[in-house]
Amino acid sequence: MAGKKREIQLQAVINNQSLWDEMLQNKGLTVIDVYQAWCGPCKAMQTLFRKLKTELNEDEILHFVVAEANSIATLQPFRDNCEPIFLFSVNGKIVTKIEGANAPLVNQKIINLINEERKIAAGEMVRPQYHEITFVDSDTEDAGEAFNENVDQLYSIAIIKPEAVITGKTIKIKEKIISAGFVIQAEDKRVLTENQVRDFYSQIADEPDFEDFVTLMTTGISYILVVSQDNKQEPPCEETVSNPENKEPKETSEDQHEMATPTVMRKKWDSLQEYLERQNISQFCDVEENTTNVNKFIDIFFPDFKSISKLEKTLALLRPDLFQEKKEDVFNIIQDEGFKILMQREIVLSEEEAKTLCKEYENEDYFGNLIENMTR
Repeated sequence: MAGKKREIQLQAVINNQSLWDEMLQNKGLTVIDVYQAWCGPCKAMQTLFRKLKTELNEDEILHFVVAEANSIATLQPFRDNCEPIFLFSVNGKIVTKIEGANAPLVNQKIINLINEERKIAAGEMVRPQYHEITFVDSDTEDAGEAFNENVDQLYSIAIIKPEAVITGKTIKIKEKIISAGFVIQAEDKRVLTENQVRDFYSQIADEPDFEDFVTLMTTGISYILVVSQDNKQEPPCEETVSNPENKEPKETSEDQHEMATPTVMRKKWDSLQEYLERQNISQFCDVEENTTNVNKFIDIFFPDFKSISKLEKTLALLRPDLFQEKKEDVFNIIQDEGFKILMQREIVLSEEEAKTLCKEYENEDYFGNLIENMTR
C-alpha cells in the first residue's frame, strides 16, 4: 500500500477533460505520461521521474502527471498508440513531445526546461517564445506526418578547435561521436569571428587568459557540428564492440575523404559533453547543450538548418578506380546538383564486405573481377 501511495504522489492522475484543463493551469513544467487504458502508464520511467523530483527539488515548478488518452478529448490523436508518449507543458502550453521510453532524452529535456525556469525566475533570461504543439486527429490523412514533425529532437553544438584541426584529430573526434550513438546533423568549417568566440564562450570570459584564448580560436579553422541523439537506437546496453579494442585507428589527414562505418554501441550517452570527457578528448572539442543557447547558435551558424535537417540522407560508395581517377569530378557533380556531403571516409573493403555489397551480381561471369577491383 505504501508503494502505491508514493506512486500517486509522484504523478497526479488525469482521466477526464476537466482535470486536463485544470492541469494546464500548473505553473512551470508539467511532464505528462500519455497512456492507453489497456496498458497503463509507463512504469519504466517512474524511477527516473522520482530521481529528478528528488534531485531538482522544485515542487513548485516541476509536476508529473499521467493522462489516459481514451478518456480525454484533447488526447484523441494519441488513442491506440502502442508506445509511450511524453508531453511537456510549460505554463499550460504543450511545447515538446517525445515518443517512446527514451530515458536520456526525457531526462535532458526536463533538466534543460527546469534550468530555464530557474533563470527566468532569477531574471537572468527572458522566457523563450515556445512553438506550441498542435494535435492532429489520428483519423486525418496527415496525422502521421504531423506527429513526426512534432517529435522533439535535442541538439547540441560542438566546436572542434583549430588545434585539433591542425593536428588531424577532426575525423577521429567525429567518428567517436557517431560510435557513441550520436548523429552529426550538420557541419561546417570556418574561421570563427571574435564576436562568435566571445558569444559562445561567454561563460569563461572572466578567466585571466581569455583574451589569449580568443586569439587562438580566431587564427585557424574550426569545425562546427550540430549533434543529436540517434533516437532509433536501442536503450543502453553492455554489448561488446565487434572490433578489438587494442587496434588503434589509422591516422588520416584533414583533407582525406571519409565515409562513416557502423559500429556496435556499448552505451547510449545522454550528454555529449560527458562522453567527450570520458574519452579524454574534451580539450579539443567544446560543447553547448543548453536548449536556448543551442537554438541561438544554430540560427547563427546554420540559418537554413530547420529546412535542411528533415532532408533524406544517402550513403554513396565510390569504386576504387573511380575514386582514384575522378574523385574530385564526382564530388563536384554531387555538390553542383544541390547535395551536401556531410561526412566522408576512405576505406579498403574486405572481400566479404565487397561480396555483400555486390551480391546482386554474384551469378554474373565478371563477379570475380568485380570483387578483385572493389578490394584493391
